[in-house]
Amino acid sequence: MAMVAQKRLDNLTRSDKARISRLRTKLLDWFTENGRGLPWRSSRASTYEKICVEVLLQRTRAETVANFYSAFYSKYPDWGALAATPVEDLEEILKPIGLWKRRAVSLNALAKYAAEHGGLFPSERKRLSKVPAVGQYVANSILLFQHGVPSPLVDVNMSRVLERYLRPRELSDIRHDPWLQDAAHWLVCCNDPARVNWATLDFAAMVCRARNPTCPECPLRLLCNFARKLHGKVAEAS
Repeated sequence: MAMVAQKRLDNLTRSDKARISRLRTKLLDWFTENGRGLPWRSSRASTYEKICVEVLLQRTRAETVANFYSAFYSKYPDWGALAATPVEDLEEILKPIGLWKRRAVSLNALAKYAAEHGGLFPSERKRLSKVPAVGQYVANSILLFQHGVPSPLVDVNMSRVLERYLRPRELSDIRHDPWLQDAAHWLVCCNDPARVNWATLDFAAMVCRARNPTCPECPLRLLCNFARKLHGKVAEAS
């Protein structure tokens, strides 16, 4: 596990690693008490469900997908059922959660590949990049949920937590910022990377929100650079 992540950590200092390790511990403690019980996190959820749902979650609130979850997976219980469905039919059922044309094409391409390969995706990132509809985020979800490789589900929410806690990234595209990518990989380099991913995403949604973050109640407030600066500004104003 460490060898996989180690290849991507050249941009982290020893201090970065220590601080991110503390962040991981705090997030997991918080998650134990406050984590959301979303259906794809259940022990009953299949690998198919966990990978497929990441396509549904992109740019969509988890609660919206949770309300849609049961009907979708009842209709499409496996890759084969999804692969056999025309894209036009997928578009119709996906309309309630938005971005239906894009999602329908992506899900159809993923499903056809999976159905042709016994539900198995490549375990090497280079080979994964050649699979239709697999970008960085979906590749990470496949590595994480199917192959057990510690991989971060890096989106704007995980990025926000890491950047506020430590420092802003340099590049506008989170997929290509070396420091952010390394920081995210170090965050999930542990025995339960899926749980760390979920903890970070829930924390971003409920505490470290894009607007009106609840810094005064945040368990990271004494460690977080963003909260320290915010507290300093409030103190100066008073």
